[in-house]
Amino acid sequence: MYPAKFDYVRAHSIEEALQLLSQHEDAKLLAGGHSLIPMMKLRLAQPTTVIDIGRIDGLRGVRRISGDDGDTLQIGALTTHAELAASAELREHAPVIAEAAAAIGDAQVRHRGTIGGNIAHADPASDLPAALLAAGATVHLQGPSGTRTVPASAFFVDLLTTDLGMDELVTGVEVPVRGEGTGQAYLKFEHPASGYAVVGAAAAVSMRGGECTAASIYLNGVCATPLDGSAVAAKIAGTAADDATINAAVAALTAEDPLADVYASGEYRAHLAKVYAKRALKAARDRA
Repeated sequence: MYPAKFDYVRAHSIEEALQLLSQHEDAKLLAGGHSLIPMMKLRLAQPTTVIDIGRIDGLRGVRRISGDDGDTLQIGALTTHAELAASAELREHAPVIAEAAAAIGDAQVRHRGTIGGNIAHADPASDLPAALLAAGATVHLQGPSGTRTVPASAFFVDLLTTDLGMDELVTGVEVPVRGEGTGQAYLKFEHPASGYAVVGAAAAVSMRGGECTAASIYLNGVCATPLDGSAVAAKIAGTAADDATINAAVAALTAEDPLADVYASGEYRAHLAKVYAKRALKAARDRA
């Protein structure tokens, strides 16, 4: 498999990358390459120009920032999955993201693939989208008109489609530091060959005095965008979040138009979604 012919240029700053995007029609940004290059080799993507942003300074790493509304973790768009999985800050304050990153592909993919490239590609079987939603993340974008932020809940629009403009790039992700008494978990049933999520469940549960004060559950791999289990979470909040309550709440989880392929039917994915939603919610509760 060979890609169609294209020009290659390297950007050394965000401003240069945006300028190159405006100058080249049908251009694509290259970060780690593990989403774009396979698409190009299959000729599902045929950019006329590839703009390499992989060496732009300041777009890598995890930093804790203090603010008036509480502390957050700032994650640079070029931070690799391996760096996410190894981050002590993420493991302590947003473990659902670290666990999801650790579950991505294999070692080669984790050491080259980036969080920015991953979410910009928006593969429904990717591990990070649901994890970002469960963590309450915000995506930072920059374009010719300046910077803007988009809640992760509004960023993923459809199959391989996001709110990212053609003239914009992802600069980072911001995640609130989880509060005391909040547990998070990411569990997945992976495709044995590719490692992609047939179903991946990201959960967060907050407990205080033996009562669940808040919960969230999102699932990768089931639908074109992460499956939102807000209705399930609402039934758990205000209860003791015991196994029976979680089981009963998840029983009502429904997936409209679940994905189907040669490996897993839509019906099978919908069944697995309930199985892994229960497991992830219970794991998050036990960690709260």
